[in-house]
Amino acid sequence: MKPAAPRQNRPAFLGELFETLTERGRRLLWRRDTAEPPQPPELSELAEALLSRRGEASGVALARGLLSAFDHAGRDARLGFLRVLAERFGPDPEAVKAALAALKRDPEALEDLHAAAEPRRQELLRRLNLAPGGTAALVGMREELLTHLRGNPDLKRVDNDFAHLFGSWFNRGFLVLRHIDWNTPAAILEKIIRYEAVHAIRNWDDLRNRLQPTDRRCYGFFHPQMVDEPLIFVEVALTTSIPDNVGGLLDLERQPIEAEEATTAVFYSISNTQRGLAGVSFGNFLIKQVVEELKAELPEIHTFVTLSPVPGFAAWLSAQRRDEGSDLDAEQRAAFAVLDEPGWHMDADRAEALRAPLMAAAATYFLRARDGKGRVPDPVARFHLGNGAQLDRLNHLGDVSANGLKQSHGLMVNYLYDLNRIEANHEAFAERGTVAAAPAVSRALPNAS
Repeated sequence: MKPAAPRQNRPAFLGELFETLTERGRRLLWRRDTAEPPQPPELSELAEALLSRRGEASGVALARGLLSAFDHAGRDARLGFLRVLAERFGPDPEAVKAALAALKRDPEALEDLHAAAEPRRQELLRRLNLAPGGTAALVGMREELLTHLRGNPDLKRVDNDFAHLFGSWFNRGFLVLRHIDWNTPAAILEKIIRYEAVHAIRNWDDLRNRLQPTDRRCYGFFHPQMVDEPLIFVEVALTTSIPDNVGGLLDLERQPIEAEEATTAVFYSISNTQRGLAGVSFGNFLIKQVVEELKAELPEIHTFVTLSPVPGFAAWLSAQRRDEGSDLDAEQRAAFAVLDEPGWHMDADRAEALRAPLMAAAATYFLRARDGKGRVPDPVARFHLGNGAQLDRLNHLGDVSANGLKQSHGLMVNYLYDLNRIEANHEAFAERGTVAAAPAVSRALPNAS
């Protein structure tokens, strides 16, 4: 291994390194399939070189070289680079001091202070984004970063910069809504199978059952720089009533109806696909635009609801059962002991005996329980209630799949998007934490009058 250059020769060394990396970057730009990427130890030097360049062509080549090097580096080397971003690519302290001094002399110098206070890594990320495939590569880089956050709290400042830039780059104005059907390119359909996060798609027949019939729709948001990668997608069933279980919607033997017969659009699965875009909100825009698309195509549809999972309910109820100080009484505790017995849901008598206590617990979970931050504990509930939906119905044994029983004891819920109430519901939830709920849900509360 070549020894490090003596400090007195550092400028010459960096100059040679820069020229080498620039040339290597050019090869990476034009010979994607054969170029050998820079070795991982060069990552931070390549980042410095990229920030120092003014020429666009060489900058793009260097950006591509850095992204390729990061992709080929081992996990430890990638973590090391992310740590370097946190430690060495923040704001320039001397530039900030100078800008503050200038601001004291001239109040009009505020913009200079703003520019000086921006972390250098934000400009680095912008330049990396100019490389071919740069946007997708940066989403992948942030996904890697998120896996390290818990053990490396100093990386939070890097994550904040990613989130800040992604909030602009993935602004709703840049997203394209596309109808995904059975004729969509196979590369995208394969990703729909892979990314489905709510109700697993078992095979191609299952996928066709969700896309091809006249009473099914699927829509996704795409970004112009990631044309074959859905960022989020929603599966929709067109029905004549509000369903209370997902089994009927996914049944391969069901008889489809004509789309024109439908009066209800059911959003039964919404899947975010890119972990690297965590925290960037797409779902609210997606639902609202799909509603507009369906209203224009099928004016007879007047009811828009979800059939949603309740991923936190079983864990919450388990904690309530363990807590001797919870509000569960002896009768409820005895009833819930059945949940520990395998196959309880297949015994009609036991399942029916659990209906009332489970619905009471579910109503408590949504209307009274709060997490450590004072929020409704269920993440899916926070999403839909925050969008202005109403908690419309609790569905006992709505999902009896292994996952449905594990995460919610089979419970599913309908959130109703009443177009005349969305804004009022949203404001009440955002400002006061008020959960808009149908009377039937409120009546399920224990001791409800």
